Amino acid sequence: MAKICLCLTGKTIKRNLELLEKYRQQVDMAELRADCLEPDERLAIRRFPEQAGIPVILTIRRDLDGGFFTGGEASRVSLISKGLAFADPNPRRNFAYVDLEEYFNVPSLEEAARAFGTRIIRSYHNRKGVDLDLPARIRSLCRVGDELVKAAVTPHTMDDVLRVFKAGWETMDIEKTLVCMGSLGTPTRILAEQMGSQISYTAVKGEPDLPDLALGQFDPLELAELYRFRNITAKTRIFGITGYPLQVTFSPLFFNTVFGLENIDAVYVPFPTDRLEPFMELADRLGMGGASVTIPHKESILPYLAKSTEEVRSIGACNTIVYGQEGWTGYNSDAPGFSGALLCFIGKKNFKGLRITVIGSGGAARAVVSEIYRLHGKALILNRTSSRARELAGPYRFAWGALDNQGIKEIEKYRDIIIQTTSAGMEGDAEADPLESYAFSGFEVVMDLIYKPERTAFLRRAEAAGCRVLNGYDMLMRQAQLQYGYFINAEFPAHLMTRMRF
Repeated sequence: MAKICLCLTGKTIKRNLELLEKYRQQVDMAELRADCLEPDERLAIRRFPEQAGIPVILTIRRDLDGGFFTGGEASRVSLISKGLAFADPNPRRNFAYVDLEEYFNVPSLEEAARAFGTRIIRSYHNRKGVDLDLPARIRSLCRVGDELVKAAVTPHTMDDVLRVFKAGWETMDIEKTLVCMGSLGTPTRILAEQMGSQISYTAVKGEPDLPDLALGQFDPLELAELYRFRNITAKTRIFGITGYPLQVTFSPLFFNTVFGLENIDAVYVPFPTDRLEPFMELADRLGMGGASVTIPHKESILPYLAKSTEEVRSIGACNTIVYGQEGWTGYNSDAPGFSGALLCFIGKKNFKGLRITVIGSGGAARAVVSEIYRLHGKALILNRTSSRARELAGPYRFAWGALDNQGIKEIEKYRDIIIQTTSAGMEGDAEADPLESYAFSGFEVVMDLIYKPERTAFLRRAEAAGCRVLNGYDMLMRQAQLQYGYFINAEFPAHLMTRMRF
């Protein structure tokens, strides 16, 4: 069973023990990064395993390898020797592991470690990419049968992540830890068990006195409690969300919380995906039950579907896929999620008699426009590229235009409701306002499908003018509840409705 390891990077032994105590319930072992300790503190590392009370890895990483140890190699070897010296007959008082890089070659020290039950982790870090023949690279690290291999690589694409999973499956006979560094590597840290990886490293976040060595590592609380890492087995059902870059998504929090409350053996994993083809192959290999699909893949996912609902076919966009006997089936929960949220907000049953402006022409806009048409509204579609607005408007005989002066002027005829469907204003681009040249009258109802931040620059400006404003949170909750039904083939539990506020 894969274990959670807390990487301790405090400057003092006392600080590291404080951090360990804070997360003791969430971790199985710890890594003492002795290279992060102040020089005088490094002399006290020998007693740390006894003080910690759980298995500890001793690591002293050179600055050349991304660590903080700046002394010569002889000094480092001497420090490692001090950490392993005077081995106690009780193995719990010794370091359980020592991390030695592949190039490290001090036979006497290695033999001494083995003699007293300290296992060697033979580590390899590739901070530039993923080796073309990673399985061979992993096998090359194996020197002695009792060593544990660690390979940490840096993916730049979903193709790289897929190759890492394949490497894990091809080396299931080897005791190893295999991890992708960086945000693209998120699935490898959660699904370590699925690819035969024995350790998932975590790091303490948000502490100003600690160096930022995370490189995509989770907070131990998040990995242990939100993703329920220790409960993940070969039988655990896997769901997830795919999009790029997936900087803002509440779906893992929603679904994993529900799975935990309902005691469902399932996990919901973020898969940052620049290209769909490797993700779909990985989803097949993992036996995923379903996935949420977000920007920019809501339209490009369509060719991968064996079946789709009438709603998906008419909208031309899909935000939910579920695997069945015939392959992937596509659904769209954005459409009913949007209309349910907005109609509830304005207190109406449909959009009859309302003239509505829609900003954007992507997958979310397609769902919005389809619902406006179905529920008898009239719309103007404005987009930076006017040809896309025209393409979306055509089947519904809606008005269309560009986000230029002429298009902005047309809003005066369609301003009962204004709906912003693009990613402009999301975290990381918080001050973007796709309609900045439009002056709100104060009588418009204004909706932004973005839910984080709670108030985009667009909504703040509308609210300041006196408009009633709505963000995308209620829509998000409604469509997530529908997705739950598609994934689990059961209605969202009514008793959770009042408990799912994030």
